[in-house]
Amino acid sequence: MKVDQAVIGSCTNGRIEDMRIAAEVLKGRRIAKGVRCIVIPATQGVWLECVHEGLMDIFINAHCVVSTPTCGPCLGGYMGILAAGERCVSTTNRNFVGRMGDPTSEVYLASPAVAAASAVAGHIALPSDL
Repeated sequence: MKVDQAVIGSCTNGRIEDMRIAAEVLKGRRIAKGVRCIVIPATQGVWLECVHEGLMDIFINAHCVVSTPTCGPCLGGYMGILAAGERCVSTTNRNFVGRMGDPTSEVYLASPAVAAASAVAGHIALPSDL
């Protein structure tokens, strides 16, 4: 199933453990052409730990967009809002109709590993598929 966007993190599932898992999958890889990948550490402390551990370098080298801690696309407010018919794989905690944008968009909830692998593959995928 093709994806247009992957969201890794937010206030839920943006813990340092989640960031490490996503970075492990993304290390040495790039996000698929035509896919947006947004990484959102849960707190300033997690963001800073990502910097200290070199995870930010991995995310940026993979062509992810890294945000400061925020709700962002999870609540359909900004940064990554889905357009009509777009599909997102996300580590956030809600996927009801219209949550991340247009009511015809789709949000599939996944682990950080699956979200990262899907961003690289361009479709919903497991890390073992890469």
